Amino acid sequence: MPRRMIRAMGLWHRVMSVVTLSGLPKAWQVSIYGLAGVAVALALLLVRVANATSYLSDSPLTCINCHVMTDAYASWQRGSHGRVAVCVDCHVPHHNIAAKYAYKARDGMKHSYVFTLRAEPQVLELSAPAVPVVQSNCVRCHSDQLAMVRLASSPERRCWDCHENVHGSVRSLSTSPSMLRPALPDAGLDWMKKGGQ
Repeated sequence: MPRRMIRAMGLWHRVMSVVTLSGLPKAWQVSIYGLAGVAVALALLLVRVANATSYLSDSPLTCINCHVMTDAYASWQRGSHGRVAVCVDCHVPHHNIAAKYAYKARDGMKHSYVFTLRAEPQVLELSAPAVPVVQSNCVRCHSDQLAMVRLASSPERRCWDCHENVHGSVRSLSTSPSMLRPALPDAGLDWMKKGGQ
C-alpha cells in the first residue's frame, strides 16, 4: 500500500475518533451530541426568525428587517430614487460581485451588532467606509449629468452636500410621522402567529 494512502487512512481514523468522541464515556458523548444539536437548532431558528436569507437578495424590503430603517425606506419609496433604484444600487460597491457581498456581510454584521444592542444613533449618518461607496455610486449612475461638473473628481464635496433630499434633509429616527411609515412585513414564524390567536 502506498505511503500517501496509509497517511490518508490514518488521518481518516483520527478524524473519525474525534467525530465519534471515542475514548469518552457514553454519557459525555450523548451530552456533547445533545448540546451540539441544540446549538444547531438555535442557529437555524435565529436564521429563520432574522430572515437571514433575505440579505442575499437585493430587495429593499430586506432593509426594513431592522425597524429603525423604516423611515429611510419610506423616504426612498416616495422619492425619485424609488422608481429607478433599490437600496443596494446606492449603498454597496458594484465593481465586482465579491466586493459587493463582502461589503454587505461586513456592513450587515455591524448593523446587526448596533441594532441588537439598541446602540443606533438618533440621527443616521453614513459611516466613513460607506461615504466613498455611495459617492462612487452617485457618480456611476449620474455620470452623464456630471460630465461638465468637477464634483465627480472632487474629494472634499459629496453629492449629498447639495442634494440632501435623497432621504430627507434630516435623517433622524423621529422626523417622519408614523402615518408615512410603510407596513412592515410579517415577522415571526407561522406556528407562533397561530398560537397567539
